Amino acid sequence: MTIASTRPTRRQIVAGATGLVAAMATAPARALAVRRKAPEGFLWGTAISAHQSEGGNTASDSWLLETNKPTAFVDPSGDACDSYHRYEEDLDIAASLGLNCYRFGIEWARIEPAEGMFSEAALDHYVRVLEACRARGLMPMVTYNHFTVPLWFAMRGGFEVADGADLFARFCGRATERLGPLIGMATTFNEANILGLRKVIPRFASDAAAENARAMIAAAARRTNSPKFSSMLFGDPDKIDRVMLDAHAKAYAAIKAARSDLPVGVTLSMQEIQGVGEDHRGKEAEETMYGGWIEAARQSDFVGVQTYSRLRIGPKGLLPPTPGAPLTDMGYENYPPAVGHTIRYAARHIGKPLYLTETGIGTTDDAARIAFIKATMAEVSKCIDDGIDVKAYLYWSLLDNFEWTSGYAKKFGLVEVDRKTFKRTLKPSARYLGMRAKANRI
Repeated sequence: MTIASTRPTRRQIVAGATGLVAAMATAPARALAVRRKAPEGFLWGTAISAHQSEGGNTASDSWLLETNKPTAFVDPSGDACDSYHRYEEDLDIAASLGLNCYRFGIEWARIEPAEGMFSEAALDHYVRVLEACRARGLMPMVTYNHFTVPLWFAMRGGFEVADGADLFARFCGRATERLGPLIGMATTFNEANILGLRKVIPRFASDAAAENARAMIAAAARRTNSPKFSSMLFGDPDKIDRVMLDAHAKAYAAIKAARSDLPVGVTLSMQEIQGVGEDHRGKEAEETMYGGWIEAARQSDFVGVQTYSRLRIGPKGLLPPTPGAPLTDMGYENYPPAVGHTIRYAARHIGKPLYLTETGIGTTDDAARIAFIKATMAEVSKCIDDGIDVKAYLYWSLLDNFEWTSGYAKKFGLVEVDRKTFKRTLKPSARYLGMRAKANRI
């Protein structure tokens, strides 16, 4: 029996999800009655990335690093969730939950696997994904880069080399020429300021993981005979940030040249920063985390807020969570109020249309996931009550997927994925989010 033959039909997925939602509807429906209705046009959805879900991204820098020795990755991505082939199944699930938005990435390494060689087959694939979104009433929000780059790009220095900005913009323009008519909204980079966050959370520069990462990059440089080898998540933050700011501006222009009316923004990692004690360095940490990206967001059409927790900053820098604070499986604090804080920060400092494009929790306790979703939705609701025009709630992630260096052990998904058969199983948290979306109650 082939794996494909075990896949449920769309009707089975929709019917199953509908029945599960109905089964838990009675008591929660009474609670929903007292919550505010979401604003007109509000987007309910999930976020997912190409490399973390598609599988088989062999032409990317991450594939090399994951299969390298030494490596900083617990697992290789391998087949991931096989979403490259099973995207319709995933979209059926999203639609069955009553969602109206699907945020996903197009993979540069698939579209331009060799410098200057663009794959018509890969572009055709993403046309089909976009058409499948539209057919199910899911507005596609497309990310052009979610950390991974083509291997050839990493070998020539990646975003540490100035003309990397021009190469990225060329890719964005070419992809938009083909895909643009079907895209609903676009973001150039996912968490464009991720290296600023890395500087605030200095584990990469202070422990054994840092040494392992440096050894991994050095091995990749030797293996590819590329002394300038650079990977976005492990390269020089200062060099990369400068080039990425230029890349965002040039990509924005390239996308607009291909389709002038397409809303183009950027998503930022916006964790709440709390200063602790006299002479704390909270303001310094905030400036380090955002760098020039607040201004870049001001020059874009919208900003995506992506929040998972808070960072407590004392006089000497980052502090551990308070004793007894609940932690996620990722090791950071389970702190939903951070979502309200960062939305207000973005509204105050950026002043552009604002979308919560990611929030989520890594946990094997799905009751904790439901509680997190409920609590973060309450934060969004309070922000709307305060007059802030929040336009979306997108949960990370639809699937239990590949979580970068943490591999497959960390579970953020609303849907469990069997690692051998790829069977999708909805969790109660998926039903809860779907119930809120169908009621349009935030």
